[in-house]
Amino acid sequence: MGGRQRALVLQTLRDVCAHRGWMVLAAHVRARHVHAVIVACDAPEKVMSDIKAYASRALNRAGWEPAGRWRWTRHGSTRYLWKPEEVAAAMEYVVRQQGKPMAVWENPDRPSW
Repeated sequence: MGGRQRALVLQTLRDVCAHRGWMVLAAHVRARHVHAVIVACDAPEKVMSDIKAYASRALNRAGWEPAGRWRWTRHGSTRYLWKPEEVAAAMEYVVRQQGKPMAVWENPDRPSW
């Protein structure tokens, strides 16, 4: 994804999470994949599926890519993070350990566990 596409996917991720009542702690949209740390009562697979669907629709509406383009892997990597130190480590990885920053967002209102 180019810069405009990454920015759109990041904004869409934040929008769908706000709509669903999920809290985005950190997100980093890269050229070929997305990392996110999200607090949700739903299963990680549902969170990922909803974000992919909303982001695909947003990209289709923008008209930057052909509709029906295969954008995402069939599944993806999802994990439950149970301990505050696991969440902190995941956020550090997502925000600061992905190489050159692309479309990055870190929640300034995140809980301080």
